[in-house]
Amino acid sequence: MARVVREPMGDQPLMLGTSARVGEVLAIRCCDIDVTSAVPSIRIAGTIVSRTGERTFRQDHPKTAKSTRVVALPTFTSDAVRRRLAIADILKPDELLFQSRDGTPLTTANVRRQLRHVLGDAGIRGVTPHLFRRTVATMVNDFASVDLAAELLGHTDPKITVMYYIRRSELVNPATAALLDQALARDTP
Repeated sequence: MARVVREPMGDQPLMLGTSARVGEVLAIRCCDIDVTSAVPSIRIAGTIVSRTGERTFRQDHPKTAKSTRVVALPTFTSDAVRRRLAIADILKPDELLFQSRDGTPLTTANVRRQLRHVLGDAGIRGVTPHLFRRTVATMVNDFASVDLAAELLGHTDPKITVMYYIRRSELVNPATAALLDQALARDTP
């Protein structure tokens, strides 16, 4: 069994850089990672399942068929993955990138609890792994499109992305004022 060195909260760069669900991040295996290509990527192809009274296990498919995807990694994420691989001493392709000291899958509840603890110590409240997904979806929508955000999140329908993930901007396009001036303005002496 490989020696596992725990890097506290090392999964956040992956959640932000891939917008993957926490269970999907915890299910990433070494064989799913390509950080040596010109465009580093991770294949999201599973999830962690924890059921009451049963052992936590890696399910060989994510939430939906469309949720299986290969995500290009931003630099901060590929750097974090390289650091993780360097300290984790993972040898086998099927080994999980994040695992317990005894080589078993981490639970999503444990990661959520660790996140609350670390952020709580810093005086930060209300941040959840799901908030990372919503933040990424909103950013991708703002800078590109809702379709690209839905694709990144692994959604089958962009309506789900809009309804539950993208934060609506309160700022109305200022062009509306010019349009109203043009349409409704009266000639005044």
